[in-house]
Amino acid sequence: VFKNLQFETGKAIIRQVSFTSLDALAGLMKRKPEFRLIIDGHTDNVGADADNQRLSEQRAKAVAGFLTGYGIDVARVVAVGLGETRPVATNETEEGRAQNRRTEIKVL
Repeated sequence: VFKNLQFETGKAIIRQVSFTSLDALAGLMKRKPEFRLIIDGHTDNVGADADNQRLSEQRAKAVAGFLTGYGIDVARVVAVGLGETRPVATNETEEGRAQNRRTEIKVL
């Protein structure tokens, strides 16, 4: 889980503060051509389910696009949006909702 991967509120635009971590991930992918990634986008439960699903997909795709923009082969990166279906904390508090708004990157 990228704790410092941040997006513009309600959008799939990656904030510049996240670029350092993503640059490092792209470098790792270049050094390890056998690595493949699954990028899971997650949201909290605020808003309509369909909107959250769409946003989670767009954010996962934005991360994948960042990596492919560095020359990482698109076949090595799978983006999946899971919406609000897999919370890691309660959605009853702002702190919990913040934890649920996350992007998980798994190496295969």
